[in-house]
Amino acid sequence: MTDSQIFNHIASTLNFSSKQVKTVADFIDEGATIPFLARYRQEATGGLDEEQLRAVRDAIEFQRTLEDRKKTVLKAIDEQDKLTDELEEKINACKDLKTLEDLYLPYKRKRKTRGDMAKEKGLEPLAQIIWNQEITEGDPLKYAEEYINEEHEIPDAETALKTSLDIVAEWINESVEVRDELRTIIRKHGIIKSEKNPVVEGRTNFEDYYDFQNRVQYLKPHQILALNRGERENVLFVNLELNESRTLENIDDVVISNDLSIFIPFLQDAVEDSYKRLLMPSLERELRNELTEQADEHAIQTFATNLKNLLLQPPLKDQVVMGVDPAFRTGCKLAIIDELGKYQEGTTIYPTPPQNKVEQGAKVVNQLIDKYGVTLIAIGNGTASRETEQFIADVIQKRKELNKKENLNYLIISEAGASVYSASTVAREEFPDLDAPQRGNISIARRAQDPLAELVKIDPKSIGVGLYQHDVNQTELAKKLDDVVESCVNEVGVNLNTASAPLLTHISGLSRNVAKKIVEFREAKGKFNNREQIMKISGVGDFRFQQAAGFMRIPDGEHPLDNTAIHPESYEATEKLCNLFGINIDKLSSEQKKIESTFAGINKKEVAEQVGIGVPTLELILENLQKPGRDPRESLPKPLLRQDVMKMEDLSTGMTLEGTVRNVVDFGAFVDIGVKQDGLLHISNMSKGRERVEDPHDVVSVGDIINVEITNIDVERGRIGLALV
Repeated sequence: MTDSQIFNHIASTLNFSSKQVKTVADFIDEGATIPFLARYRQEATGGLDEEQLRAVRDAIEFQRTLEDRKKTVLKAIDEQDKLTDELEEKINACKDLKTLEDLYLPYKRKRKTRGDMAKEKGLEPLAQIIWNQEITEGDPLKYAEEYINEEHEIPDAETALKTSLDIVAEWINESVEVRDELRTIIRKHGIIKSEKNPVVEGRTNFEDYYDFQNRVQYLKPHQILALNRGERENVLFVNLELNESRTLENIDDVVISNDLSIFIPFLQDAVEDSYKRLLMPSLERELRNELTEQADEHAIQTFATNLKNLLLQPPLKDQVVMGVDPAFRTGCKLAIIDELGKYQEGTTIYPTPPQNKVEQGAKVVNQLIDKYGVTLIAIGNGTASRETEQFIADVIQKRKELNKKENLNYLIISEAGASVYSASTVAREEFPDLDAPQRGNISIARRAQDPLAELVKIDPKSIGVGLYQHDVNQTELAKKLDDVVESCVNEVGVNLNTASAPLLTHISGLSRNVAKKIVEFREAKGKFNNREQIMKISGVGDFRFQQAAGFMRIPDGEHPLDNTAIHPESYEATEKLCNLFGINIDKLSSEQKKIESTFAGINKKEVAEQVGIGVPTLELILENLQKPGRDPRESLPKPLLRQDVMKMEDLSTGMTLEGTVRNVVDFGAFVDIGVKQDGLLHISNMSKGRERVEDPHDVVSVGDIINVEITNIDVERGRIGLALV
């Protein structure tokens, strides 16, 4: 297909116009980013959002890959002098890789097969006679006699017939119609079964699958991934089962075109051989791969959704934070960071077993709280977390007895990925004089202040909000998570004068090298006063500036619009708009009521024409004039802060508690309710009298603060069942 045909096909599939698809393709080919197009080129793209733009991008990539593969296949077949006009037409008409590979299968170079050896013995003409099914009278052995050849080890007619069926079996295997029929049967009637490997002893994580079976069409993504892992770890045997006799009959119906042919019994033998030896092994592998791809896609999407919700958790601004990295033997690391995230001081205390130096630890914690005016204590959720939480809660309660007005709280922070960050080049560059555990502790503290700014320094796969993230397609996972991080960072925007190089790297149009140069420029020459100053940095030309400028913020800069999402290319239009309605652009914060009332009932289409811009650009300008410097995360509920802790023994069924959603998976959500173990809010307990919930993400998201009721408690196994209130 030509590019024009590709665009038409994608437009039809995604229900967009061909013009939209072509426009997006042209922009992406020029190097434009998805966030830039979604925010600043809505007039050109017809208002496509990020999700739609990425769908177009991925479809273009797939179609171009498909076209490249078609060229490779056509060339390979042509070099064998076997390319007919009909075959070329079929290949060019292919819309998916599976059909293309089916068409290519008979011409693929492969190891010598039984069919190849039969052809070398001169049996292909006999195989063709059987395949054609045109002979309806006579003895099949008579037709096979002329192929007897002692030299080729064909001593009799029976051997000739039997050996020629190896060729027929391969033709059946290579038949697009047969393969499509068997695929349909497998998807509709196939059953995946698993059983325990007899040599495995002791408890495993796969006990639910020791005697498991389910129809292919009803398998859930997490079941597929669990079966795959169990098989990979040699704990499970997994196989596909079909009703063999019925399946063979269905394939016979495809292969046999003349019931009167004298070769029908032989064709049926060839069908059975092809099914057992070639078709079923091949299509079972294909099915398992397909199921894995589908499960991967689902798991990756789950991870991406959780990651986005985690990254967009509201920052706890203006807090002096004490980070606490819990441990037993090696002690709890403490780190103090100021309101801007700058490291102040750190030490180690030993309030947990085996040392149990509670009093000494409390003394150190109190001294640091008083010295730096700590307002929030962030405790990592790793080993000894709950013991440390109890210690910190006791400290807070004793301080409260002496000063009831003190506003000191703690919260539990996921430390997933902190050790990865602490050993990274970024961490070593930030804190060259600190050891790895203390770097990780600073990361824990900073996550409370601004989750997005800190978590972008870590490989997303290490953040711990996924499902089987180490089992899925790592290339696809990385691509999806990069998209999520890019989307979140650009949705929020960054302060050009405080953003780290890792954070700047994710800004539209900026490379790792340019981000590093921006930080170096800032450190050498002081803060940026306007967006245009980044043009002085080597590697930032007009195009890169165009892509990046709108996502950078400069609070208290020379130009008031530099602290908004309004792009510099729209400054002139914005000023014209403000002049038109008597708005003082230099005093946006003090003119909010006037701005709101002035623009409340305007005719956007007329005003856009007067100013010389499109309606989407006008809407973006209006939004930012009304909320200059707005952080979209500020409207979300703040994390749940605590001053006291509960134990499992304090819980009882029927108790209602407030909790924080930590992870959302296919079968429910894990909720931190303030005790040692997260509770499981199973999908079956999410309905609250509504219709049955199909997807937990429809009800809860990572970071949500929710009310739950305890439905069951298993202290011995450390399990808590929850229901949504």
